[in-house]
Amino acid sequence: MPYAAAVKLKLPADRAAVKICGITNRDDALAAVDAGADLLGFNTWLGTKRFVDIARNADWIGALPRTVIRVALLVNATPVEAGRVAAFEFVDALQFHGDEDAAFCRTAAGLGKPIIRALRAKDRAAIAHAEDFSTPHILLDAHVPGEFGGTGAHVDLALAGEFKRAHPAITLWLAGGLTPENVADAVRAVRPAVVDVSSGVESTPGGKDAAKMRAFVQAARRA
Repeated sequence: MPYAAAVKLKLPADRAAVKICGITNRDDALAAVDAGADLLGFNTWLGTKRFVDIARNADWIGALPRTVIRVALLVNATPVEAGRVAAFEFVDALQFHGDEDAAFCRTAAGLGKPIIRALRAKDRAAIAHAEDFSTPHILLDAHVPGEFGGTGAHVDLALAGEFKRAHPAITLWLAGGLTPENVADAVRAVRPAVVDVSSGVESTPGGKDAAKMRAFVQAARRA
């Protein structure tokens, strides 16, 4: 499936949207919504401290305001598992943050939900084939060997900016070491469609800090 034909997410046209990822409980989700987040991320991968069981927490995730986009994050899931997660009505999009190849993403794009493919921006070669993943939504994250995001390591902003200029049709999402203190500089340097934060607004792994989330949203929007 050509990425130009894939299902797209409706994002703000006049500013960078804010995604707060690694939400593990209802109180943090509501605090993120109150802070002004546009998207919330729920990590379904068992290998993270931010794991949340979508099925067991369906009641409160499904009851969140429809104004916020709910993204389920998967890491090296099987096609069957991706289909199971996509089947939840309240899951608005799927984010693939592992080693998923073009064939997997082509299949996932047929599930009827927008998909985001995360790439670890080690160098130009690691992100050179971004247009092969059947989606216009590409997230660039920091490269940390053996890790799949949420590390707090900083993404290469120069490489991200170069990527954006080289791929004007791609909707660029930016993650990796973003905090309330540096997100404005990142937005000005790269001009991403979405900034994605997890550890940068936490008090403990998986526990969000309401004041940090609010400060992050405000800083991103001022930029």
